[in-house]
Amino acid sequence: MDVLAIVGPTASGKSAVAVEVARLLGRAEIVGTDSMQVYRGMDIGTATPTMAERGGVPHQMLDVWPMDHAVSVAEFQTRARAAIDDVRARGALPIVVGGSGLYVSAVLDDLAFPGTDAAVRARYEEELAEVGPEALHARLAAVDPDAASSILPTNGRRIVRALEVIELTGGPFVARLPEPVEVYPTVRVGLDIDRAALDARIAERVNVMWERGFVEEVRALRADGLAATPTASRALGYSQVLAFLAGELTQEQARQETIDATRRFARRQQRWFRRDRRITWLPYDSPRLVDDIVALVGTAA
Repeated sequence: MDVLAIVGPTASGKSAVAVEVARLLGRAEIVGTDSMQVYRGMDIGTATPTMAERGGVPHQMLDVWPMDHAVSVAEFQTRARAAIDDVRARGALPIVVGGSGLYVSAVLDDLAFPGTDAAVRARYEEELAEVGPEALHARLAAVDPDAASSILPTNGRRIVRALEVIELTGGPFVARLPEPVEVYPTVRVGLDIDRAALDARIAERVNVMWERGFVEEVRALRADGLAATPTASRALGYSQVLAFLAGELTQEQARQETIDATRRFARRQQRWFRRDRRITWLPYDSPRLVDDIVALVGTAA
């Protein structure tokens, strides 16, 4: 075994569990696969672990790119694999932590991505500007429901990419993902949490975000150009607070819409990971959770 992966929906406690596991194992470092924690300055809304929350455990793939950089999955894949290789070269165990199934798979599995066509992409981007992401998402759902279920209706960039791939390949976007072949021998652990508990934790997380100054964070980022960024501006919570700052929502509406959107996103995360039979599911609130994960690592070593 070369890598430990801890996956599950947002707010299930992955980051804290990973830190405890790393500290118990000793020589271990965490490699994040969160598509938004890689942006500098987007800390509160993405629940980027603070230095205190990292517990002295080195973390990779946090605050990597400026928020105006549109990070592709392929670019993320290259950078994250380099981080994993660097951790392993130093004799430590990489612990991959993430809630985005596509990004986790891109990093750990032999996954290549179709090419692009500037003209096709430009046509879909023009349509996106004309009708908006929700309408384009409905179009994607009509031709590839699986792809639509894994992409937020507000994420215009990924919707455009999915439609581009479908047109260029003549086949579904998600269905083109091959049967997984591991790049690294990996123990995969999923945090199992029921819907009611997850919904409550998501609401609590969003409320804590507001208490920690999330609106002020977004206001400062907006002054630096957040609203014009192709990807960062569409992140959960950030798009809602931007709408509040633009006078399109009340602050309470922005908070509630963040909760609702995050819950929908968590459902998609759970559906994605449940398809992966390599994952060992453990109760998120088990008092033996950390010990059980360490035992799985020891068995696979």
